[in-house]
Amino acid sequence: MRRLALLPLTVAALAAAAPLHATTGPATNLALIDNAVAAFTGQPIGVPGGAAQPVDRRLRLGLCAAPLALSWYGGAQTSVLVSCPDAGSWRVFVPVVQARREAPAAVAVAKGEGVTITVAGDGFSVSQPGEALDAGAVGAWIRVRTNAKADPVRARIVRPGLVELPLD
Repeated sequence: MRRLALLPLTVAALAAAAPLHATTGPATNLALIDNAVAAFTGQPIGVPGGAAQPVDRRLRLGLCAAPLALSWYGGAQTSVLVSCPDAGSWRVFVPVVQARREAPAAVAVAKGEGVTITVAGDGFSVSQPGEALDAGAVGAWIRVRTNAKADPVRARIVRPGLVELPLD
């Protein structure tokens, strides 16, 4: 029986290579592979951290006498390697749904940028120029100072170029 190369093949690619693992006798129940992957990852199919989709039902993998062996494939844990430890048997790479990463908020104020520092209260508003000592997005708290000799204070970014000091 020929073995597949050690490349990280997807389930679809394995389906295309099915003749390499085709069996005429009893086949492994593919739902068992799905269940084993869900137990291994701790997440159901289609959920971040779980299998992206069920194992392709067109695969006919030979019956495995030993328990399935599962391990993460790759340092980023992007797929699970499921293999039958029987000599000369098969293995399947099951892609895992990656957690969505929030796009970083757009930087509204850059470090070193000139900003207007404002303090507003009931019936008054005072503002003066200053310098941002940190970068940040709208709503972020950054350090600012009014001149080179002044001590920095924390201010909230209102919009690009404008920060607000809280009134305590």
